[in-house]
Parts: sequence; C-alpha cells; structure tokens
Amino acid sequence: MEGTPANEQIASPRRAPSQQRSRERVERMLAAASALITEQGSDAMRMGEVAERAGVSIGSLYQFFPDKRAIIWALAERYTAESQACISAALADVSDVEGLNQAFSELVDIYYGLFLAEPVMRDIWSGTQADKALRQLELADSRANAEFLVAVLKRLRPGADPVALETTAFLVWQMGEAAVRLAISVERQEGDRLVAAYKRMALRELAGD
Repeated sequence: MEGTPANEQIASPRRAPSQQRSRERVERMLAAASALITEQGSDAMRMGEVAERAGVSIGSLYQFFPDKRAIIWALAERYTAESQACISAALADVSDVEGLNQAFSELVDIYYGLFLAEPVMRDIWSGTQADKALRQLELADSRANAEFLVAVLKRLRPGADPVALETTAFLVWQMGEAAVRLAISVERQEGDRLVAAYKRMALRELAGD
C-alpha cells in the first residue's frame, strides 16, 4: 500500500478552536494531558482527570476532544510541526557536505535528546504503532522531513537521479527514527553508541560514498 503523500492533509479527529478563549482552553487541556502522560502514561490517563487538571468541565473537553485518541493526535501534530520547523531551519542554508554533516548530526542529537527528556514523545510514538491513522501521520511527517533533505542533496549532487535521492532521504529519516527509539530502549551508553553508529552510516549514504 502506498504511503500518504507529504502534501496530503490527514484529517484530525478533533475540533479546531476558532476563538481566542477557546484556543486558550484547549492549550490548558493539552498541557494537562501532557503532564498526566508524563506522570502515568497515556494508557492510564482518563478524560475526567484531564478536565479536572485543566480546570474545565468534562463537556468542554469532549467538545474539542471526543476521546483520548484525539488528545494523543493533537500532541502528535504539535510535535510534528515543531520538528519540521526545526529541521527546515537547520537544513535551509546547507551548501556543502561539511555543512550537511554538521547540521544532520546536530538534528539527530536533538531528536535523541528530546526522546530522552520527554516521556510524552515516547508515549506518543508507542501510540502511533498501534493506530493506523496515527501511523499515517508519522509517515507523512517523515516524507515532509525527507523533502527538506532532498532539497539539500539536489544542491550537493545536481547530477544524481532525483528519485534515488528521494528514496535515500526517506529511508534515512525512517531509519533514524527507528535507531533513536532503539537507543532509548537500552542502557544509555549502548544507546549513545547506537545513535553514533547510525549517524556514521547515514552520513556515508547521504554523501553518496
């Protein structure tokens, strides 16, 4: 089955707030949910707890988030948007192999560090593996990130087959996500070595060696 194109909008299961007051209320709900996930994991989180901690009625919570899955989706969308902005900025001005090596290595370190520091991100990732729609959101994110990398590779290797560059970039991102998630599941020293090994392999591939 083909993946979802990066430019295709995936429908969110939640209602988007249109007024400033509603947006502020939604922010409190998401902050409360994030704190609860950090404390006890998403499986144990209850909608009533989210409403209570956010200081809103359960009816108000359900107005914007029909179920727990919608909350996880909203948090995933937020992390996706933040990561894409970070990646786009880091790769925008790369013009040589040395610059690519530095920018890519720093991005991997940032991603790894976020997973180590943010239990919510780890929990969201676990949820994406069991939810087909969330998995499609994650794939769309990888394709979008790969497009930033493809733009760099086309500048560095103008004579290369563009389809081959797209394939390489997409695979590199997917392997990077897998490597980081493996790294956080083992002892820290081994995790650091796994991430370092991934960076070496990925950079060799991106350089066309």
